[in-house]
Amino acid sequence: MNLVLVHGGWIGAWCWCRVRPLLQGAGHEVFTPTLTGLGERAHLLSPEIGLTTHIQDVVGLIEAEELQDVILVGQSYAGMVITGVVDRVPGRLSHLVYLDAFVPQDGQSLADLVGPEMMANLKQAARAQGSDWQVPPLPPQACGVTDEQDVQWMTRRMSVQPLKTMLEPLRLMKPSTVRRTFIYCSKPAMGLFDVYRDRARVEKWSCYELATGHSSMITAPDALARVLLRIAE
Repeated sequence: MNLVLVHGGWIGAWCWCRVRPLLQGAGHEVFTPTLTGLGERAHLLSPEIGLTTHIQDVVGLIEAEELQDVILVGQSYAGMVITGVVDRVPGRLSHLVYLDAFVPQDGQSLADLVGPEMMANLKQAARAQGSDWQVPPLPPQACGVTDEQDVQWMTRRMSVQPLKTMLEPLRLMKPSTVRRTFIYCSKPAMGLFDVYRDRARVEKWSCYELATGHSSMITAPDALARVLLRIAE
């Protein structure tokens, strides 16, 4: 099975380093793209990078590798990305997995989903660092990471996020019938994702809960890998 794991905001493919070998060890092909302007691709950072850029990053990987029957996993912000990807290459995907992630509808931006207060705070944080488009990362602790070594490890690697990725609305062309799963991180819960967990239950998605924080790939890689392997099977 082909698994494509897409990281959330402010981080990069490095965040999957504890999960990837567990999935590969079970015999799966695992791809972990880094979105443009982030992680080791931070040298490409520009104010023109938006949600469409990141959707194209993942579509490009899937098409270049000629992948079929893909389980596409999106964490946090990447829920925006994978929703756009399935709209563009539905025939290549077998399953969407929203890992404590946003689940947007057509015409919605990340700013719409987080609300005006949080967006105002993010824009103010950018201005405080002398930029009107480079949004600095949330502290790891805000994403449920409490181990001090992990906090320091993440802090060294996290990078700014282009504001356009948060403001650009998602444009969908057609409804998707690809199977979907929601994984909810409950301890501590961020609060932002309760509504998507509840919607997933109403719409009869497969749902799982992990008793860890938002950055489960860092704080509970074994538990997360077990859930992903169950989905793959």
